[in-house]
Amino acid sequence: MLVQLHGSAVMGVSAQPITIEVNCSGGIGYHLVGLPDNAVRESNYRIAAAFQNNQYKFPGKKITINMAPADQRKEGSAYDLTLAVGILAASGQLPTDALGDYLLMGELALDGSIRPIKGALPIAIYAQQAGFKGFLLPQENAPEAAIVNDLEVYAVSHLREVVNFFKGDSDLQPLEVDTRKTFAEQLKYPEHDFSDVRGQESVKRCMEIAAAGGHNIILIGPPGAGKTMLAKRLPSILPPMTLREALETTKIHSVVGRNNQQGLISMRPFRSPHHTISDMALVGGGQYPQPGEISLAHNGVLFLDELPEFKRSVLEVMRQPLEDREVTISRAKFTVTYPSSFMLVASMNPSPSGYFATEKGGNSPQEMQRYLGKISGPLLDRIDLHIEVEPVPFEKLAAKQKGECSAQIRQRVNQARQQQTLRFKAFDDLHYNAQMTTRQIRKYCGLDLASQQLIKTAMERLGLSARAYDRILKVARTIADLDSKTKIESQHIAEAIQYRSLDREGWLG
Repeated sequence: MLVQLHGSAVMGVSAQPITIEVNCSGGIGYHLVGLPDNAVRESNYRIAAAFQNNQYKFPGKKITINMAPADQRKEGSAYDLTLAVGILAASGQLPTDALGDYLLMGELALDGSIRPIKGALPIAIYAQQAGFKGFLLPQENAPEAAIVNDLEVYAVSHLREVVNFFKGDSDLQPLEVDTRKTFAEQLKYPEHDFSDVRGQESVKRCMEIAAAGGHNIILIGPPGAGKTMLAKRLPSILPPMTLREALETTKIHSVVGRNNQQGLISMRPFRSPHHTISDMALVGGGQYPQPGEISLAHNGVLFLDELPEFKRSVLEVMRQPLEDREVTISRAKFTVTYPSSFMLVASMNPSPSGYFATEKGGNSPQEMQRYLGKISGPLLDRIDLHIEVEPVPFEKLAAKQKGECSAQIRQRVNQARQQQTLRFKAFDDLHYNAQMTTRQIRKYCGLDLASQQLIKTAMERLGLSARAYDRILKVARTIADLDSKTKIESQHIAEAIQYRSLDREGWLG
């Protein structure tokens, strides 16, 4: 007897159809074809044990299973449930009438219980688009898949539940989730707050500008000045995620099995990889492609602490993602694209000793230059804001009065972002100033004569590149938005130039 069932494979952040064909005929043997990897090939042992422990019969016939398309590699243990139900149906232990209406995925334990899988949300989106009536998947993954509308999502915890469902002996009900209501209820902000930061008013102003325009920022200062403390508080002043951003972020975390919120991710990601990370772990890839840290930080913040300590090859692979806001991994047999629209926040000491040349224990300007030389000029060009973080004096550290809280700063950031949303409403992939292309910069960042002369002088004195020129205009546009000004004025340009510390002559002391 021949039966067909439906599963799915995840490639990149999208799901693709996998058809499971199971044929039971005279003879003996178990043949699984269609480029399965070791985890898929070992499924027959898990299935046989699950059948035995639940009084189902593993047919003593010739079983041939084809996983189509046969030229696409199948990987992972998520096909266990699909294969098990197919074997039961092909051997006459299960009705086949409704099998084609549902998509099944799940890993089987030896006792028949069903373990969670990766990529539940992309698979649910595919199931809805392909017109399936429902999706049966592990209980732990169901809240995530139930985000998708117009698809019946059934949470199952044991093989018996699935068998009874197709026999019509089950009272299993689809899980219903009001996506918008649930997202609004779960919306929250990080516990870190800017009110904990003493002093550092100029740095907080710079962080506010970065959040308002989505700009990349680097913090330079001696140890203990507060660089990491400030960076960890940046997500608390970012605008709340939109439903679209939450779906995009949840898809990526679902693919790697790191969605700990059991549903929509409502808080912007904050990723802080160690400086020993490899380039593949940062941008993604591998024999079986997986998103890297820059994709896990999509719609959030990627914090690189002690930037010069990262391997140069690791930093250089970020150049293209920082510009294109996506990363394409190309190999001989596949090409996948992962979104990577993130804010880069980097921190560094000014020298190997950690101090400026003018400070006690500091290195010479030449040693500072060599240390800074670990970061390439093109990468620094892609960072909009450079700001020095100086140690906080004792009087401010000991003061009992708290600083401005994140909620107050976030309110100003939200107002600036609203202006940008209205400005870019005609563009689908443009939402804030840092995403502007050269053509859009020329359109929305017009300068008066005084501003043109000011930036011309800065370009000539600092030897700025064309990319740095565009970055200054983007930052100036954001500063103007924070001032609720429709046009960029000379004071906005002056402040934007001020945040290019690493371009200034004499910065090394």
